[in-house]
Amino acid sequence: MEKVRLGKTNLYVSRIGMGGIPIQRDNDDNAYNVVRTAYIDGINFFDTAKGYTVSEAYLGEAFKKLKAEFKGFRESIVVASKSMSLTYDAMMNDVLDSIKKMDCDYIDLYQFHNLQPGKDYSGAKAALIEAKQKGLVKHIGVTSHNMDYLNELISDPLFETIQYPYNIVERQGEELFRKANKLDIGVIGMKPLAGGAIDDGAIAIKYIVNKDFVVVPIPGMGSVEEVINNVGAVQSKLNESDLAKIKEYQATLDGDFCRRCGYCKPCTKGIDIPFAFLCEGYYRRYNLQEWAIQRYNTMKVKASECIECGLCESRCPYNLPIIKKLKEAVKVLESK
Repeated sequence: MEKVRLGKTNLYVSRIGMGGIPIQRDNDDNAYNVVRTAYIDGINFFDTAKGYTVSEAYLGEAFKKLKAEFKGFRESIVVASKSMSLTYDAMMNDVLDSIKKMDCDYIDLYQFHNLQPGKDYSGAKAALIEAKQKGLVKHIGVTSHNMDYLNELISDPLFETIQYPYNIVERQGEELFRKANKLDIGVIGMKPLAGGAIDDGAIAIKYIVNKDFVVVPIPGMGSVEEVINNVGAVQSKLNESDLAKIKEYQATLDGDFCRRCGYCKPCTKGIDIPFAFLCEGYYRRYNLQEWAIQRYNTMKVKASECIECGLCESRCPYNLPIIKKLKEAVKVLESK
């Protein structure tokens, strides 16, 4: 598979990477089969997170077996993880735990996970700088659902990569990506299948890899079949049939898909509206019901407390029926 340079990290990664969310829903034997197939088919970039329950551990078990099977395996792959910790101690502990669970002496790319404006991350920043100096991590990146904030963060020389949603429906980050490319910052595209809303993975991947800027999509892969389909898509060009289907997806989803831009905030009652929709997506489309409900239950104010004031809908740049969608989220996330 073609490899591309991930910005100033100087890491060369496969044209698509493997996202580590779906493998947590099965077992470590399945994870091994998925990772092995990905590796044999040319994928060398594996992205996971502390928050993905057993994903790091499953990857670690797979890596251990593959190191015994393929000479030079560890040196030939790029391992990325991320943490939402903001303090020095918590971040350093997370780095060490990631290294242990994934059976690695170091993590190639460690990222601030879903960093948000107004959060003091100076302690975590100090921890990652120290971890890099000690060789525990090789490069530092940041992920966020807030495009305006990422536009600010890319001016900080600390960050060598950014990760932001990008797919057929969520196209708002294109200028950010072009800017990052010019600054030699690596761009990683999360949610390439729009959290499972796009059911044709081949078209979703082709749409991204045929752009005139470089973004490395990391579709979640939970089965050997998904790996084979995703790898096959990288080699293909978009045809007229694909373009017609892309327009169909955009027409269908554009008016009913949360981009997690955050403009709906602040909610009158304090509901984190984008997070509620994110949890619903994991429940409905990723087949991760238990994990979705666990994450949803961390919300201080649940979606059911909506008073239907309508302020969120007046702010939404995509004119989403937020009140209706919150009720739909409540049906699956609070009925268990």
